[in-house]
Amino acid sequence: MPISMPSASRAFLLAGLALATSALAQDTARQAIEQRGADALERLKSTVSQAKEAGPDIADPRLPAPASEEDRRRAFNGLHRRRQDPVIDQRARAAAVAGEAALAREREDQARRLRHALGLEPSETEALAKAEPQAEATSWVPVLFVSSSMPLATLRTYAAQLERVQGVLAFRGMPGGLKKVGPMAKLSAEILRLDPGCEGPACAMRNVQLIVDPIVFRQHGVTKVPALAMLPGDPAQAYCERDDESPRAAHLVFGDSALSGLFDEYARLGGAREVKNAQALLAPR
Repeated sequence: MPISMPSASRAFLLAGLALATSALAQDTARQAIEQRGADALERLKSTVSQAKEAGPDIADPRLPAPASEEDRRRAFNGLHRRRQDPVIDQRARAAAVAGEAALAREREDQARRLRHALGLEPSETEALAKAEPQAEATSWVPVLFVSSSMPLATLRTYAAQLERVQGVLAFRGMPGGLKKVGPMAKLSAEILRLDPGCEGPACAMRNVQLIVDPIVFRQHGVTKVPALAMLPGDPAQAYCERDDESPRAAHLVFGDSALSGLFDEYARLGGAREVKNAQALLAPR
């Protein structure tokens, strides 16, 4: 059935009244919330203001004044006059000694394990060999101080001569630094290789020891090379296992000459006994 015009107008009017009433209710609620918020803020401000007015003034924190000389003297005198128990003191000293001994044992054990892990700890066979009677103290080893900056031909000539007298070539450091082993290994192979044109691990090498030892350079005050010294004992011992008190040569000879000439100069300086055996080995056969 069609809706009459009066009924439609009345429906639109009711809908408009409903919308107006809803909007009015929302505005009233918003205003009430805003009013309550403003009232709460005013109460907070009033409370803070009253607390500031009623609360006592708190001074800024200050460090206490340093004690007087008299107070400090009394304190120290009181500590000195305290009763000492000899039993407790004895226990404390014994515990301290035991702790230091245990710490020393632990350090030595850790150092031994580290040397073993790095391959620096001698094996049982080497330890037994070292326990055998050592060579007599009248034996000296020729040590020639050289540098990687010297001509390769000169180093090879010295290596050939040192092989006959069981001598040692000593370097202060390694070319490229201690962190680079490759350049030193290459230089060692070039010096000791019998055939300079040979390549590879199958090449024949001279029986000459090469050492890198900054301590032996410092011990003998070597500032220029080549230089010759006759060292008692084993100059090839790892320098990390020696100290500045290790045996050293009585003389030092400088000069870029043949090994026989260096031996002659060493004997002239008073070391004839030290070089006697080396001179005999180096003599023409």
